[in-house]
Amino acid sequence: MKAVQLFFLICCWKAICCNSCELTNITITVEKEECRFCLSINTTWCAGYCFNKDLVYKDGLKRSIQKICTFKELVYETVRVPGCAHHADSTYYYPVATKCHCGTCDKDSTDCTTRGLGPSYCSFDEINE
Repeated sequence: MKAVQLFFLICCWKAICCNSCELTNITITVEKEECRFCLSINTTWCAGYCFNKDLVYKDGLKRSIQKICTFKELVYETVRVPGCAHHADSTYYYPVATKCHCGTCDKDSTDCTTRGLGPSYCSFDEINE
């Protein structure tokens, strides 16, 4: 019985105190205006839970920083978007996360908004997978 209780306590501790920010496979839609074509590609990105706390009493002098699941390291891969005009470059560079962690959102390289267009948004009629 003590082993079951210990296992339960460890699981609860992990769920409350530990982060579950990890790599996950996603599909994104890429497009180039010169090509008027969208292409769905598979890549890896970070997703999961990061422990945060929101204070009941706010201190106006102290900023509350919320951590999010974001990339720690990433590389860029390339894909050729079909249907481009002869003078247009059909190369598209997209990010691939290789390591994740809980940290603040880097506004220089990431869209930190709460509502974006979504990974499957396409400006054009034609989508190819």
